[in-house]
Amino acid sequence: MSEVASAATQRTVAFLRRFIKPHVQSLTAPARVLQALLERLSPERRAPFAPQIPGDWLEASGGAVATLFYLHGGAFLIGSPRLFRYAAREFARAGFDVFTPAYRLAPEHVFPAALEDVLRAYKTFAEARPGPFVIVGDSAGGGLAVSLMLRIRDEGLPPPAAAALSSPWVDLAATGASIRENEARDPWFTRKDILLGARAALGRESARNPLASPIYADLSGLPPMLVHAGADEALRDDSTRLVARARQAGVDASLEMWPCVPHAWQLMSFLPEARESRAKAIEFLKARLV
Repeated sequence: MSEVASAATQRTVAFLRRFIKPHVQSLTAPARVLQALLERLSPERRAPFAPQIPGDWLEASGGAVATLFYLHGGAFLIGSPRLFRYAAREFARAGFDVFTPAYRLAPEHVFPAALEDVLRAYKTFAEARPGPFVIVGDSAGGGLAVSLMLRIRDEGLPPPAAAALSSPWVDLAATGASIRENEARDPWFTRKDILLGARAALGRESARNPLASPIYADLSGLPPMLVHAGADEALRDDSTRLVARARQAGVDASLEMWPCVPHAWQLMSFLPEARESRAKAIEFLKARLV
């Protein structure tokens, strides 16, 4: 990882900051329209051994080393398995059978709807397949991944071997210092954007509920995790505090901080840093399967 961002990343950040960030609150509705269009053009692929679970199934290229649960982001307001199929496909090409579970979105369905949906999917897969399992999540999906692992631990389900998280959103109360320190630098979000998104996802639930904001949870007993975050993200300290608390709880947790990159940059496949981050996540997950 270079200490200087690529030219492509610098151009992307400048574009986002100028043209997207000032309008991000008004983009949810058109994004949902685009998502619906893409879904009509892309049929759903449910797992053949669990057809009752909505989601998208991709078989590994060659023999599978594990089943990978991919939890997509979108601030709990947008996103779907088919919309994120392009990202899940990269893990399938690396040798994972990949399932991206569908979960209900806010504001129509508030916490704990999304967590209930992914937990049901994981339980079904754990009963239908021998494992091993790994989990990948970005942004809201990264926070959802931590909450899912907490429920897996508490219910005594077969645990995943490891988790790789990119820019995880784990504090819906927005108490990290970076929320204010990086507000001007972040290419996507202001503090107000984050708080409005959190309230839409939570409904009347407290933002400090440890299953909604797992930064407040007891993290002991969770599997090894790798966290990647951007140094200029408003949500940077969600990642730094998550890893610090996980280590304090005895979890094998590591953090890599990347310069300049936007939130959840791994989804921008045209960026060199996205490809490098994904490759490191794949290497980490496979190493924990040995």
